[in-house]
Amino acid sequence: MSIKNDLSLSAIVAGFVAVLVGFASSVAIVIQAAQASGANTSQLTSWITALGIGMGVSCFALSWYYKKPIITAWSTPGAALLVTGLQGVPYSEAIGAFVVTGALILLVGVSGLFNRLMTLIPYQVACAMLAGVLFQFGIAIFDGMTSDFFQIFIMLVTYLIAKRFIPRYAIIMVLVVALLLIFYDQPKLLAMTESMTFTNQFVWQMPEFSFKSVIGVALPLFIVTMTAQNMPGIVALKAHNLDVSTSSLISWTGVTTLVLAPFGGFTFNLAAITAAICMGEESHKQAEKRYIAGLSAGVFYCLAGLGGAGIIAIFSLFPQNLILALAGLALLSTIGVNLKTSLEKDSTREAALITFLVTLSDVSFFDISSAFWGICFGIMTLLFMTKLKG
Repeated sequence: MSIKNDLSLSAIVAGFVAVLVGFASSVAIVIQAAQASGANTSQLTSWITALGIGMGVSCFALSWYYKKPIITAWSTPGAALLVTGLQGVPYSEAIGAFVVTGALILLVGVSGLFNRLMTLIPYQVACAMLAGVLFQFGIAIFDGMTSDFFQIFIMLVTYLIAKRFIPRYAIIMVLVVALLLIFYDQPKLLAMTESMTFTNQFVWQMPEFSFKSVIGVALPLFIVTMTAQNMPGIVALKAHNLDVSTSSLISWTGVTTLVLAPFGGFTFNLAAITAAICMGEESHKQAEKRYIAGLSAGVFYCLAGLGGAGIIAIFSLFPQNLILALAGLALLSTIGVNLKTSLEKDSTREAALITFLVTLSDVSFFDISSAFWGICFGIMTLLFMTKLKG
């Protein structure tokens, strides 16, 4: 298997779209989290650099080693938790909490516990959960039309036309149109990029540990990352028939977190939404060549990390509605395939449907995301229905 022979424009673009969506949709939350921790300007830049490099290197290395599109990400729900959770916590203790979180993730990965739990999830229930996680992005295409009808309608028409005549390049065409619309609607963006200095830097902070920060920050961050990020990430792999050792992948995200936590890399985990962009048919018709999208995402994540302060400023100007619509269009086929797969078997239909609906809801008992509860309700339903039939 040769990388040179497997290269394709569609896979490279899939990797770029994954990075664009990943950064632009949630970088503002990461900035808020860093500010809540008391990070100064240099430390804030270090957070973005560490996160970009961490995601880039892990994406590239894991995708190259397994020859499958393995996409990592920062924990967006984790960052949202940190916005409030880090209030009043000294910066050094916040870094200490990130180190503890990385150690917990590594421990779960090495022990194989998470892998054993994931094998209990039926394939149809897994597909239903992934469809529920991604469904919001499909809805975002049309929700965004309420305020940006013209731009998003053009993107939708472009997608439909390209899907009809050149399906492999549909997302490429949508991306080109989206970027043209973004730059046309944001003339300041062009002027800003011409004079901007794309600085990057690593700022080391010696971690300090306290019982309060471990209980109040590290444990919630660990739970949110495992349930809201790593579980959907593993499900995405399973739904796309990618046979990879989940224990190994989880362990490597823990190692990455441990290494980069002192620089602001608060948590690394497996991606689900951006991973689905790279794992679908739009990336490449041949599944064995989709790993190029993972390599591509790795390169673009590294470039984004090296951009540091400049990248923060640029992505903060990207219209959220257009970015969400781009993600939704890139994920339409994946949503459809997973919905079809989850509901096609009579024996698991009720369980899959309940999984889908719970995941789609806003339920979050004990501050644990709906994706986790969707799996729980789905498996309970399946066990109940199976016993009744037995």
